[in-house]
Amino acid sequence: MSAINHPSRLAGSLVPRTVRAFSTSWATRLGWLVGALVLLFLAVAALFPELIAHGDPTATNARNVLAAPSAEHLFGTDQSGRDVFTRVVHGTGISLGVGLRAVGIALAVGILIGSLAGLAPRRLDTVFSRLIEVVMAFPEFLIALLVVAIMGKGASAVALGVTISVIPAYVRLARISAKRLRISGPYEAALILGVHPARAALRHIVPSVAASLVGLAIVGFGSAIVSAAGLSFLGLGVQPPTPEWGLMMSEGKNQLGNAWWISVFPGLMLAITVIAVTTVARPLQRYLEGGKA
Repeated sequence: MSAINHPSRLAGSLVPRTVRAFSTSWATRLGWLVGALVLLFLAVAALFPELIAHGDPTATNARNVLAAPSAEHLFGTDQSGRDVFTRVVHGTGISLGVGLRAVGIALAVGILIGSLAGLAPRRLDTVFSRLIEVVMAFPEFLIALLVVAIMGKGASAVALGVTISVIPAYVRLARISAKRLRISGPYEAALILGVHPARAALRHIVPSVAASLVGLAIVGFGSAIVSAAGLSFLGLGVQPPTPEWGLMMSEGKNQLGNAWWISVFPGLMLAITVIAVTTVARPLQRYLEGGKA
């Protein structure tokens, strides 16, 4: 007998479903709010680190080497007596800056090249798409590692390596969007009316392509930070005594037995950042793609 003939059974089936939907929505909104607050804190730490940590991140103290976390040193000190909390806070701008530069440049290049490829003649588009597929067959971190090995150590080399490694994904998505918009009504109507193809593309294709890439850029920001930290961990990024999360984890890897805090706290900050970015970016990406956040 169906649930419609039994109101009590129908109510019993709807109530748990409604409660689950409400719980999921509430948890999602709470997670988004927490993630946004974390990103706000990171922005303040990156722009105004002195407001959170007043000390010098490179100042050494031979009398206070490898001090455990305490009220005086919240994250302890490293093998040179430097305050780990101060270094983590001041390293926020460097760690996030590399990711922002990489994603920003990749976004601009992806919009430009991807749009041109999507509007190019079929043969040229085919050749270009095959090249992109070949490049994307290699892991992004491997490409970044190769670029840094060629360019040399330093923050600029890391930013360039991460940028080059993520550009193919942006170009591919931009090309797909441009090809779809190429046969859309507004663009074709503009061409029929005699508008120059370049002007028609700038008005009817490029803005939509850019909107489709913004979501990918926000999500990819977390991956770019991890890649930059990985290169610094290998000693290819910024050099000591500059505070940077990946470098700090590398400096403390040999002290995990008796001074775990040197590596754990920068690594924890990196993990929290990536989780916060992903939590905030996923609903925003679905919204930009036309879905329900």
